Order: sequence, then structure tokens, then C-alpha cells
Amino acid sequence: MPSTPASDLEFVVRTIAQTSVDNERAFSDLDAVVGDGDFGYSLARGFEIVLADWDSFDRSSPSAFLKKVALVISKRVGGTSGPLWGTAFLRAAGAVSDRAELTAEDAVAMLRAAAEGIKTRGRSDLGDKTLLDALIPMTDALEKEAHTGAGDPANRSAGLARVAASAARTAADATTPMRAMRGRPSYTGERSIGSPDAGAVAVAVMAERVADAWAARS
Repeated sequence: MPSTPASDLEFVVRTIAQTSVDNERAFSDLDAVVGDGDFGYSLARGFEIVLADWDSFDRSSPSAFLKKVALVISKRVGGTSGPLWGTAFLRAAGAVSDRAELTAEDAVAMLRAAAEGIKTRGRSDLGDKTLLDALIPMTDALEKEAHTGAGDPANRSAGLARVAASAARTAADATTPMRAMRGRPSYTGERSIGSPDAGAVAVAVMAERVADAWAARS
């Protein structure tokens, strides 16, 4: 698979950060259904710092860049989201520690590593009604599509982004009938059934924004 510029990674991370800020209220309102309603607020505050400090980040390698993002998020995002999202970025950095340029395979490796980090840190897994229920299916779909090698090479990245976004949205919607098994929503028992997980929806919204922005960029 052809390599892509490290700037593509920066584009994705910046889009994720801006999406978190733009959707602060929506993510918090969704979290308030069965949680404490601070998910959107916490995520937005951390990613605001990421955007504010953007120009100062180490760009000597994709890994160095992701480690800096991980550090900011770990320190600035409150609640349980800080450790989880910080771990995700840190594990993603470790997955590409020897890379100067990135491929679609590297993107899959970063997402896999992020998911494993969240599993370990949050003591959660697929089916527990967490962001993993969108992140893992999205990664599976991205890996499958990347291995086909189909499509116009010039638009390959945009196509992969759209496949990932579609899978993430379908998976996030599928958390609605689940019962939460981890985090504050799990305390509500049966009440957690009937609304999608806020973290899973956030993953879907971020993936959709990346896909839309990539299409426009292409």
C-alpha cells in the first residue's frame, strides 16, 4: 500500500479535535441520559488545549506527534475520558514508533493498538456498550477495505475514510438496545437500554467528519 504524508495524520487528529469542540453540547446531552452528562464537556476542554498548542507539537515523526497529543489529553481531559483517550493516543503512537510515513495498514495498526489500550485501561471489551463498540467494528471494516486494494488510488484515502465512517455509525446505532456494563451508565441497569452509548456515537461523529473533510480536501 502506498505511503501517505505524516500531514494526513495531523489532518485527522485536528479534525477529531475540532469535532469534539463543536459537539460539546450534543455529546454531553447524550451522556446525560444515563451518565453524569460531562462527557462532551471533558472531551472539548482537552481538545481545546490540543488546538491551542497545535503549532508547538513535536512533528519529528508520527509517533512523536501522537505522544504529545496523548500527553495533553491525559492531563487536560477530566473524568474517565482523559485516561482512556490519552491511552488510546499513546498506544497508537507506539504502533508506529518506527515509521516516517504511514500506510493504510499503519492506520489499522494504530486503531487496533488504541482499542487494546482502552480495553486494558477501562477493563472493558466489545459488547460492554462503550466506545469500543464503534471503534472495533470501524477498524475491522477499514482493514477489510484496505486489503481489497480496489478503487482509484488518487481517491483511495477518501474512500477508506468513508467506509470507516459508515461502519462506525452502524455500530454506534447498534449500541442502543445494549445494556451498559462499564462506567457510570452501568449503574443505571436496565435504564441504559434504549439510548446509544455517548462514546460510541462520538467515534461515529468524528469518523463522519473526517470522511466529509477528506472528501472536500480531495
